[in-house]
Amino acid sequence: MKNLGQMMKQVQDMQAKMADMQAKLADMEVTGASGGGMVKATLNGKGLVKAIKIDPSLIVPAEAEVLEDLLVAALNDAKTKVDDYSQTEMSKLTGGLPLPPGLKLPF
Repeated sequence: MKNLGQMMKQVQDMQAKMADMQAKLADMEVTGASGGGMVKATLNGKGLVKAIKIDPSLIVPAEAEVLEDLLVAALNDAKTKVDDYSQTEMSKLTGGLPLPPGLKLPF
């Protein structure tokens, strides 16, 4: 039973660390860019869009499709950065714990 008690303590510790990590992610901001930095999108650690900046030279009605494509690229770049950061932090948290492929924490 001693091992069960230790395991429960480890689970509680991990839950506390995960809660801290989630709070940290919500406060963090990551900026993705496209078009050589002419379009920038900032997301928080949860993947929600916080800001979009567009170089004024791109705001030409005839070029709307290009601007739309650049926005998508900037948002995808920022989302990739958020995902990479989250994965790195989760790896630190689990300390090499062998989790099944595709399992995402927190559930």
